[in-house]
Amino acid sequence: MRFQLIERCGQTLRGLYHKTQFQHISVLDKNCGKILCVMSTRIVVFSDTHCHTWDEVHPDIRAEVAQADIAVHCGDLVRMDVAEGLRRAAKRSVVVHGNSDPPDVRSELPYIEILEVEGVRIGVTHPAWGGPEFPPEDLLGDFEEAPDVILYGHIHETVNETIGGVFYLNAGQGYPSFMVAATIAVLT
Repeated sequence: MRFQLIERCGQTLRGLYHKTQFQHISVLDKNCGKILCVMSTRIVVFSDTHCHTWDEVHPDIRAEVAQADIAVHCGDLVRMDVAEGLRRAAKRSVVVHGNSDPPDVRSELPYIEILEVEGVRIGVTHPAWGGPEFPPEDLLGDFEEAPDVILYGHIHETVNETIGGVFYLNAGQGYPSFMVAATIAVLT
C-alpha cells in the first residue's frame, strides 16, 4: 500500500488540533505488483483520548467521527462511555482497549481487531508491552498474519511509515495538552 500526505491543519477556534489526511493511492498485489483497487472508504483514526465521557473528546474529533465511514479508536479510552459514544456517533466503529484502560473496559473491548476494507487487511492494536521507544515492526508479533496496515496507539506520537510492505500508522494523542495538539489521521 502507498499513502500520500495531502493535508495538515493547524489551530481551530476550539483549541489545538491537527488532522493528517492520507490519500490512498493504490493497493498493490504483493506477488506481482499490480494495482488491485483504489480505496474510497473514509477511515478516521485516533487513540489515547484518556477521557471519562464521549462529550470530553475534542469536538473536532467528534465531528470527524460523524463524517467517517469507519471510526477507529486505538485504545486508552479510560471509560466505556467513550466507546459507547463513538458507537452512537459513527456509521461503523472499531475500538480496542489500551494499557491505561481499567478492567471493566478491558473485559468489554478486544486487544486486537482485524478488519478488511475493500480488500485491505487492517490490524488495530494498542501495545501494552512496549515503552515509548519501540520499532513499529515489533507490532507484527501481535498478529498471526501480517496485515496490510497496522493502526496503533500507546506512544502519543504520530507515526506513518511503510516497513516491509506494511503501512504503520499512529495518529498520536487524542487530547490537547500543554503545547501539544490533539491529533487524528484520516485515511481515504
